[in-house]
Amino acid sequence: MSSYLAQEVHLARRHEEILSQRSELLQQMETYLGDKKTKKTWQTQAADAAHKRNAALLNDIEAAEKKLQERVYLLPHPDTVKLETLYWASIKESLPKWEQFLLGRAEVPIGFKKMKTANQNVSYPEEDPQK
Repeated sequence: MSSYLAQEVHLARRHEEILSQRSELLQQMETYLGDKKTKKTWQTQAADAAHKRNAALLNDIEAAEKKLQERVYLLPHPDTVKLETLYWASIKESLPKWEQFLLGRAEVPIGFKKMKTANQNVSYPEEDPQK
């Protein structure tokens, strides 16, 4: 009989150990699931924030693109830019020749005609009356 009693005591202790382990595992599982739920909530919030940020960036990019497209119409034609560049290059090149004249220290540079300031006789071709 004492062997049954000893076996029953042993089984009761084993049962208590199993219940204790079960309790620990349940607590760990609850903690894990709570952490997992918290992590999922955080990820959802982060995804929402990223979505809002991406939408704002997309709107900014579209606005910038629209401004650039509007500005393209405001830019002068490339031929005009080329002519303007050549014009300013020729001004810079001829400026030293004209500098003394513009300061009132010299006559018109050689190779340039003086313009008449008095009344100029301008003749226009006569129109053909038969037209």
